[in-house]
Amino acid sequence: MAIQPAHRLDLVQEYYFSRKLKEVAKLNAEGKDIVSLAIGSPDMPPSPRTIGTLCEVAKSSSAHGYQPTMGTPELRTAMSEFYKRWYDVDLDAQTEILPLIGSKEGILHVTLAFVNPGEEVLVPNPGYPTYTSLSKILGAKVVNYDLDENNDWQPDFDALEKMDLSKVKLMWTNYPNMPTGARAQRETYEKLVAFAQKHNIVVVNDNPYSFILNRERLSLLQVPGAKECCIEFNSMSKSHNMPGWRVGMCLANPEFTSWILKIKSNIDSGTFRGIQLAAAEALRNEDEWHEEANIVTYARRRQIAEQIMDVLECKYDKNSVGMFLWGKIPEKYSNCEELTEKVLHEARVFITPGFIFGSKGERYIRISLCAKDEKIQEALERIKTTFEN
Repeated sequence: MAIQPAHRLDLVQEYYFSRKLKEVAKLNAEGKDIVSLAIGSPDMPPSPRTIGTLCEVAKSSSAHGYQPTMGTPELRTAMSEFYKRWYDVDLDAQTEILPLIGSKEGILHVTLAFVNPGEEVLVPNPGYPTYTSLSKILGAKVVNYDLDENNDWQPDFDALEKMDLSKVKLMWTNYPNMPTGARAQRETYEKLVAFAQKHNIVVVNDNPYSFILNRERLSLLQVPGAKECCIEFNSMSKSHNMPGWRVGMCLANPEFTSWILKIKSNIDSGTFRGIQLAAAEALRNEDEWHEEANIVTYARRRQIAEQIMDVLECKYDKNSVGMFLWGKIPEKYSNCEELTEKVLHEARVFITPGFIFGSKGERYIRISLCAKDEKIQEALERIKTTFEN
């Protein structure tokens, strides 16, 4: 009898970008020179101090051993100070902060800690595909709740209240929102906390985009009572230009943190000490560094991306934030992939079709701002040549 994979593989597909980047690599090998505006991987470096700290620690002969699964005291302290400085949220560095090897790891650990197989998880539509795929892999039942542009892509709490919530254990939220760029709203956060308390559901807010094109930095944990029933993730990938470093944070009350640590300690052995101490240094970046890296640079790039949307006749929200621009496609296209494939194969520019984020994204496209200005400008010129002739 031939060896067969586990049944859980039938529940998921290879991640869209993993699959599509193979096609893009093939096109590049054929000399097509594709400009990629698809993935949210910052193309700028971390602060010089961050890199300097990593190099310095790496020279120490004592820095290369196993590290605490719950992170070094230096990193947890820096994360606590970061949340107090930018969000005015008090967090106990010893009991309420758990460093992560990126937020994807956090999604895995939190689901394992709170959800039994067969229990339900509320996932936004459109939303980050990993909320769905990891829930399925772990045997949870995914229940979508729709976000709509007419409601600023905020949860419809009237619709949520009409759902059968008896088996729901977790609810994933993500503001500022990816992929839509919808801003975080204090009113939404207050409603989420009240919803969690009423239905005994743990709300997890994924908050990596609050610095990008955004000076109003909100946290779910600012709402009184949030710590009793909510968890927040944050990440250094976007706000500190450190996607490959894999440093995130899980913020919760001491009991929740202890449950998640019980899972995490059985899966990984902690991050390299040099990365942790360098991340602690990055968390202390000056205001000026954030202004240039997260506001000025992305604002300049976004102006070009808006011109691309205009050429493609897509509608977009001028007030959205984050490192992506989300646009609604014209009626003349049957679906978003019809447009993105034309852009890829005729204009030689890779942009993201919205269907990968759920059915509510089927008539949208997403442009990443994570490319040098000249590359985004080149993409604009190529698209003009293709679509204006």
